[in-house]
Amino acid sequence: MTTEGALARLIRSSADRTAAARTEVCDLCAAPVADEHAHLYDTGQEEVRCVCGPCSVLFAEAAAGDGHYRLVPRRRVRLPEVDTAALGVPVGLVFFVPRADGTVTAEGPSPAGAMRWEVDAAAWQELSGRCPQLATVEPEVEALLVNTVHGLDHHWIVPVDDCYRMVAVVRREWRGLSGGGRIWPAVEQFFEDLTERP
Repeated sequence: MTTEGALARLIRSSADRTAAARTEVCDLCAAPVADEHAHLYDTGQEEVRCVCGPCSVLFAEAAAGDGHYRLVPRRRVRLPEVDTAALGVPVGLVFFVPRADGTVTAEGPSPAGAMRWEVDAAAWQELSGRCPQLATVEPEVEALLVNTVHGLDHHWIVPVDDCYRMVAVVRREWRGLSGGGRIWPAVEQFFEDLTERP
């Protein structure tokens, strides 16, 4: 065995592990998943999990798995302006998630991840009365995503995985105390890239 051969094998082995670490896998069966893949919402851990096509079929019905995992829908609907002031959340970049127990949470991105507030459920119901599409938001797995920062007017019903992607954009681009110059162009680009899906 030559030193050069051992070094070459070590480099190849390290490269293989790095490539394998980048490959996303199904969180249920560990099969590789495509770049565009389904997600499950783990109601116990309150986390989104990657899932392959065959495993996603197992959770197509809402009652599958005793409700522990919920398949995240793909629907995106752009809404006209929704006056969220009555919900009492003092930030312009936020998403509202109705929960199965009737409560509603608001989450906003920060450099440390998502911040969470409880929203008055009666205020959410009143807002849903003024904007009937909000009554169609599927608890736990869909959200009202809002961006009114810098005079923008984005109001969407989206799957919760889109919300967590937006939080990841903020964490990735945030610099210093105020966010720096890269964060708002990146957030605006995120919203420009959203497309409606049935």
